[in-house]
Amino acid sequence: MNFNRMYALSIRHLYLIKSSFPRILDLIYWPTIQIILWGFISKFFTMYSDYYTNTVGVILSCAILYDFLFRSSISFNMLFLEEIWSRNFTNLFVAPLKISEIIIALTSTALIRTLIGIVPAILLMSPLFDVSILDMGGPLFLLFLSLYMFGTTLGILVTSGLLRFGPSFENTAWSSLFLLAPLGCVYYPITILPDWLQIISKFLPLVYIFEEARSILVNNDVNYINIMNALVLNVFYFFISVFIFYFSFYGARKKGTLVNMGE
Repeated sequence: MNFNRMYALSIRHLYLIKSSFPRILDLIYWPTIQIILWGFISKFFTMYSDYYTNTVGVILSCAILYDFLFRSSISFNMLFLEEIWSRNFTNLFVAPLKISEIIIALTSTALIRTLIGIVPAILLMSPLFDVSILDMGGPLFLLFLSLYMFGTTLGILVTSGLLRFGPSFENTAWSSLFLLAPLGCVYYPITILPDWLQIISKFLPLVYIFEEARSILVNNDVNYINIMNALVLNVFYFFISVFIFYFSFYGARKKGTLVNMGE
């Protein structure tokens, strides 16, 4: 494994971001708009409802966590799609890059893209709505880590689909997380779901991540069992996604579809 090759691929994508204001604006725009929109919605419920006493903090924090997940996955997919759109896809696999180096380079660069978008939204929480997700303390890092792992896993799976089915699979890159959001119980406890859906949801790390987030925000109670369940599931799904990526890559190379995808 060569660090210089991974570094070179990461730098290439960072220069694309640096040289394009629309790309930077796109990274910042949606998290910022989301935090403002949900902030005012949350404030409305706080002012006109006695049912929730910490609506702003709970909803905004969950919105930030979900957006971090969304951008972790989309950023990985976008970096891969950039190679297709710029007709550099064939060159990427002709270069002396190992598959593991490509995955690591894209994963690390995706994290940078995600942080560029999410940090301004986090910084806006305190001055606009007098709440901060950072008040969750040390467990917040573990929640972000778990979300990043799951987002990367989804990104690798979608990229595997692109390798297997070609650019026609591109729409899945945008819709995968929206399909999982209802089962992930982002804004409500798992008990809201029907019993049969609860069984399915318990196989998703998202359920444990957001359940733990609400536990910390509402009850000020840290349950490390939820965090460990999420991390164990994430590690399991991550290795499965990497295996599927290798399988899709070698299948595409055998069929000769790698060359066509870059055209």
